[in-house]
Amino acid sequence: MLLRIAIGNRMPKLTALVTAVALALTPMSSFAQEAKGPPILRDTEAEQLLRDYSRPILRAAGLEKQNIQVVIINDSVFNAFVADGHRIFVNYGAIMQSETPNQLIGVLAHETGHLAGGHLAKLRQQLAQAQTQMVIAMLLGAGALVAGAKSGGDNGLTNAGAAAISAPQEVIRRTLLSYQRQQEENADRAGVKFLTATGQSAKGMYDTFKRFTDDSLFAAHNADPYVQSHPMPADRVAALEEIAHSSPYWDKKDDPALQMRHDMVRAKISAFMERQDTVYRRYPLSDTSLPARYAHAIATYRHGDLRNALAQIDALIQLQPANPYFYELRGQALLEGGKPAEAIAPLRKAVQLSNNAPLIEMLLGQALVGTDNNAYSAEAIAILRAAVSRETEAPLGYTQLAMAYGRKGDYAEADLASAQAAYLRGDNKTARDLASRAKTRFAIGTPGWVKADDIVSAKPLPGQKGD
Repeated sequence: MLLRIAIGNRMPKLTALVTAVALALTPMSSFAQEAKGPPILRDTEAEQLLRDYSRPILRAAGLEKQNIQVVIINDSVFNAFVADGHRIFVNYGAIMQSETPNQLIGVLAHETGHLAGGHLAKLRQQLAQAQTQMVIAMLLGAGALVAGAKSGGDNGLTNAGAAAISAPQEVIRRTLLSYQRQQEENADRAGVKFLTATGQSAKGMYDTFKRFTDDSLFAAHNADPYVQSHPMPADRVAALEEIAHSSPYWDKKDDPALQMRHDMVRAKISAFMERQDTVYRRYPLSDTSLPARYAHAIATYRHGDLRNALAQIDALIQLQPANPYFYELRGQALLEGGKPAEAIAPLRKAVQLSNNAPLIEMLLGQALVGTDNNAYSAEAIAILRAAVSRETEAPLGYTQLAMAYGRKGDYAEADLASAQAAYLRGDNKTARDLASRAKTRFAIGTPGWVKADDIVSAKPLPGQKGD
């Protein structure tokens, strides 16, 4: 289930100071709607793959117990970055453009190097020092400008004052950029170290940065190396090549089963995120591989041919009857095709095979609610409560839970769930209004009343604006 969900809860506002793997000169910036946080893609299959990629790396870095998450950003540009010390953000474009698992794992290893090195905290310290230096420089320059004015507008003193303001700012800027370049080099070295410790090749990491070098040679021609936030491409790749080649695992290939999972996720992202003609250029009808058939089935249902899509999905299920994501796809196609009752059975199977993945549970809850059959209300509530207890930042779960409570006639819980959904979407006024109404329905001091009161008094989430 590939969903576009903007999640605000505890998501930081991205700034020009995030450390990025891309060699582009402009940093990744937030473009979330209504300050709800960055635009996130949620999909159980893709997220599980990224967890499997990152877990050994995080263990080697000593970060396994830090609950670091890998979050997929809805952006087709190849980029990955860290922004808060607890999340690695990966654009879906980085997944699409990584032809092998090892290439994407290399990117994750590099970003883990930033986390392990505490680069964000250190960069903040550097910025604080730079701000102090900047203030001193401006005060000194302002003093010189005043002296020039008092001396009758002496051009020498006036010019000296202007230089006293501008020159230190340029020095400080170059110092900060130099510090960031050093961080990038350190992250490269740490990434190779983690890959070697886990018995994985650093070739994918090298290939990725080598590709960036080839793509940016023209752009970097005659560029000033002292005003780049990343090491100059050729220098970076040369240094990376030296340490990567020293690994005894340089020639180690990805496991074929892992390569297949990687290809399946890439096919899924393409089918959900790209134009239909682009999907069929990537995966022509003559391509009968499993990833291509996956892409074809998704593209077929997304463009309105439900009957044909279901036939294609059923053929996939026959090939892999234990694959939860094929049943999930069947359920999602039926649900979006206006057949929620028929979606329940495949979604039950998907939940079972996925070991109760919360996002799939939410889809099942949505199907149960969508039938308009009150007999399903109690089951929907139980499933959705279990899902939101483990996936606390998905508004969809709370929205469906509110509908299920409403069908049951439990309006206090319905208002509370609706308030929680609105709060996660960043609609703080609606969240407070609904929570205030919920408080009047709950007995004072009960758990529901306390939760509603928390929302009424809550501040906007990080990255969100006030009313």
